[in-house]
Amino acid sequence: MRRWRAWAWGALGIVLLAVVWEGYKALGPADGVRIGDTIVLPRTNDLAMPHLWTMVQRAGEPVTSAPGAAPLWSYVLSAAWLSFKVALIGWAIALVVGMLLALLMQRSKIANSALLPWIVLSQTVPLIALAPLVKRWSSAFHIGGFAWADWMSVAVIAAYLAFFPVAVGMVRGLNSPVAAQTDLMRSYGIGWWQTLLRLRLPAAVAYLIPALRLSIAAAVIGTVVAEVSIGMDGGIGRMIIEFAQTGSADPAKQWSPIGGAVLMGLAGAGLVALIGLLLKRYRRAEA
Repeated sequence: MRRWRAWAWGALGIVLLAVVWEGYKALGPADGVRIGDTIVLPRTNDLAMPHLWTMVQRAGEPVTSAPGAAPLWSYVLSAAWLSFKVALIGWAIALVVGMLLALLMQRSKIANSALLPWIVLSQTVPLIALAPLVKRWSSAFHIGGFAWADWMSVAVIAAYLAFFPVAVGMVRGLNSPVAAQTDLMRSYGIGWWQTLLRLRLPAAVAYLIPALRLSIAAAVIGTVVAEVSIGMDGGIGRMIIEFAQTGSADPAKQWSPIGGAVLMGLAGAGLVALIGLLLKRYRRAEA
């Protein structure tokens, strides 16, 4: 019943979002809501806010008027799948880096005091400024015949954004066992490594799963933003820019890649939910 209730709340959230969209489009002012010269709520004309059924209908039509053009939904899914694979690579890098940093900070108080402020500070750097630097540095990276591709730079940027929740959540989880539990391990003569495997890592799962939810979302966002900044072709981020340029002639089309980005986020959340099911026995303490 709890699982069905969760699905019901999720479906209700989607329905409410659709009702809010169509309700605002029907009742809101055509020029949007303004405070002074600033638009705080969007315009409600068909150019800025197409009807939801218009977007769905457009997704089933060819992406262009060229003969033999693929349906728009197929085009968007292909781009979303490419971006999602890059996001998963960046996420995997973030998991490894975040967990290693957490282990180091748990092991050494000096490392914790030295690294944690820099980990927090790293998240204040805007991706728009970071992406061109990564692309410039990577273009100078040559080892033999190896060529650095644009998708690798995107994965690095996604990992940079996604490692923070993992590192912070993991170190909290590793430090979560109370003194009585760690003292019991010492009384049995169990060393740090066995204590890590038998006590600290199982205790950290309850903190790691929420961190993974934040991390995969950050990886998806970082991937989309990095694709725009670096100019990687074929991904959902580049598609958002390309379709926005034709928004005045085909307003429903420009919303399709945004839907693809949403699907990427949902797929990432589903992957974390699957990991949570596999680690269910260790999640009793999760809030």
